[in-house]
Amino acid sequence: MATEEPKYTVLEKESPFEVRSYASMLVAEVQVEGDLDSASGQGFRLIAAYIFGQNQVSEKIAMTAPVTVADQTIKSAKIAMTTPVGIEPNAGKWTVSFVMPAEYTMETIPKPTNSQVQLRQIPAMKKAVISFTGFYNDQKVAEKTLELEQWIKSRNLQSAGAPNFARYNPPWTLPFMRRNEVMINLRD
Repeated sequence: MATEEPKYTVLEKESPFEVRSYASMLVAEVQVEGDLDSASGQGFRLIAAYIFGQNQVSEKIAMTAPVTVADQTIKSAKIAMTTPVGIEPNAGKWTVSFVMPAEYTMETIPKPTNSQVQLRQIPAMKKAVISFTGFYNDQKVAEKTLELEQWIKSRNLQSAGAPNFARYNPPWTLPFMRRNEVMINLRD
């Protein structure tokens, strides 16, 4: 059975870049601290506990992809820049999120019992995306972020927020089969 992913339409493609139009989605998210790898692991464990039954009705919620990580230290930064900002070791606070299955709404999804796990509705949006395979680390994510920012600028698109890093595969996936992405929201 395939893992559910957020619904989107590709508006423009120039491999490895895409502009996508995403439908509205519901996410479960946590705020954590540390470097990219430790924050990603800690956040994953907290949200995994929620979807595996740590909620008010002890209901299991299907796993979806991707797991996204956003560096909160640059949330209010302007993105029209020439170097990556904030996606580096020990950068600070991170938001780790899972997209919830499309069958749920804010009214029907089981409420978390852990107050660290928050539910949030995200409106429909456009995103610029760069995809890459292999293992990730702070440096590789920063390099891919810079490539994406340069591509956005070359297309005269306008960024609307901080970059997000997305992982689609479990840790035991062979490196050449891993799907990773850096995403940046775009203004209409």
